[in-house]
Amino acid sequence: MNLESDSTAVVVVDAQNGFCHPDGALYAPASEDVIDPIADLIERTRVADIQVVFTRDVHPPEQFEDAHYYDEFDRWGEHVLEGSWEAEIVDGLEVREDDHVVEKHTYDAFQGTELDGWLSARGIKDLVFCGTLANVCVLHTAGSAGLRDYRPILLSDCVGYIDEGHREYALEHADWLFGEVVERGDLEFV
Repeated sequence: MNLESDSTAVVVVDAQNGFCHPDGALYAPASEDVIDPIADLIERTRVADIQVVFTRDVHPPEQFEDAHYYDEFDRWGEHVLEGSWEAEIVDGLEVREDDHVVEKHTYDAFQGTELDGWLSARGIKDLVFCGTLANVCVLHTAGSAGLRDYRPILLSDCVGYIDEGHREYALEHADWLFGEVVERGDLEFV
């Protein structure tokens, strides 16, 4: 799959200590396992001068106090609290000054953030997704991208998960409904 360097961005979803480090509250071993493949992907994209976007799931402690229905703390327990070690990008992935970091408060990195405007202003049309969790933040952000007329490309060998069945569901759903699924080795940057 050939991708144009000037209209492509790699979106690394929530590769944070809380999800990818054994001491994280929502640690999933498969999320830690994709850090090295993601680091390899980022290295390749930097050589091709492709923009890298990191999303960080960050929750103020009081975020869900007045929630009517949407309450991640009720479902998952407290996690990636604002200012905490858990909310930081995991070691092994270097965030550089020219990377874009999006702090999000829901599963979808477009919801209530500047991500859409930032990508549009740079002429980005194709988004390569990796990170964690496959069936939660990766799926919801990639689906939201598709609804905004970006081309979502999910990397099957670069998404973390809790259960293999969740990963399979997310990738099949994305491929069927709104995006494309490939392995990182299938990407060529031109």
